[in-house]
Amino acid sequence: MKWSRLLVAAGIGALVGYVVKEQVNTTTSYSPEKALNSAKEAFRKEGPISGSWIYMKTKELVKNGLTYTVYHGGITRTVEGEDTPFEFYVDAHTGTIVEVAESA
Repeated sequence: MKWSRLLVAAGIGALVGYVVKEQVNTTTSYSPEKALNSAKEAFRKEGPISGSWIYMKTKELVKNGLTYTVYHGGITRTVEGEDTPFEFYVDAHTGTIVEVAESA
């Protein structure tokens, strides 16, 4: 009887662990580092980059009536000989750059 209780408890523990792991993995598929690297890749196509940053926590962004879970970051790149700062938002689930704007 003790063995059956132990096996049931172990099975429940394994199931709970699996469900929690899957929930964490589906919350954000992209890490902030991956998001920053994909943004840097896109910006490098237009010219050299002199700096970059990204917030490590996601936030909500509403654009065109849709709500996205995004990472917010910034890149400074050289435009016509001058450093120009840009801000960007990357979808935390797909890695797609949702918005880019020149910083003031």
